[in-house]
Amino acid sequence: MNGPFDTSFEELPDRLPVFPLTGALLLPRCRLPLNIFEQRYLAMTQDALAGHRLLAMVQPLDMNSDARAPRLFEVGCAGRITSFSETDDGRMLIILTGVSRYRIARELEVDTAYRQVQPDWLPYRHDLTREPDGTIDRERLYASFKIYFEARGLETDWEVLHDAGDENLINSMSMSCPFDPTEKQALLEAHDLTERAGLMLSLLDMAALHQADGDLPLH
Repeated sequence: MNGPFDTSFEELPDRLPVFPLTGALLLPRCRLPLNIFEQRYLAMTQDALAGHRLLAMVQPLDMNSDARAPRLFEVGCAGRITSFSETDDGRMLIILTGVSRYRIARELEVDTAYRQVQPDWLPYRHDLTREPDGTIDRERLYASFKIYFEARGLETDWEVLHDAGDENLINSMSMSCPFDPTEKQALLEAHDLTERAGLMLSLLDMAALHQADGDLPLH
C-alpha cells in the first residue's frame, strides 16, 4: 500500500460525478487544488463528501465550448477529496488526490444538477500501484526542463525535483507545466510512466525547437 488514502480495485465505485474542466490534469497520487463556486458543483462536492469522496476530473472535447453539458474526452482521472474548507462567500476550496484513471463506459441519466458516468476502471487497474524508479532518463529530462523553464521565465525548486521519485517527478511536472489542453490529455492517456516520460520529452523538445525558430508559443 502507498498511503492512508489507498483504494483497492474492488472498492472503486460503479458511478462517478464528473467535473469537466479544460486544462485540468490529475494523475494518480498527485494533488490538484480546486476552487468550487458554481452551485451544481458545490452540490456535487457536498454529495461526494457524504459518500466515497471521489470526483472524476475530465476535459471537454471542445475546449472552447460554453455548453452546460459539453461532450467529454473518454478518459479522465478520479481523485479523492483529501482536504476541504469553506469560505465566507460560499465557495469550497478542495484538494483532490489522484486515485486512478478511468474510461467513460457511458453517461448516466440522473436527477442531479451535475453529470454522472459509469466508469470502466479495468484498463487502468495498474494505476493503483506506484510505479518503480529507474525507468526514465532523468538527466535528459532535467536538461529539457531547464531549457523550457528558462525560455518562459519560470522558476522551480531544482533540489525538490532531484529528490522526487520518478513517478512523482513525471506526474507532477505533467500537471504543472503549461502545456496546452490537448497535450495534457495525451499525457493523461499515456499507458504508463515510461510512455508519459517519453511524450513529455517530445513536448519539451518541440517547445525548444519552436523557441529556436523564434515562434515560442505563449502560455
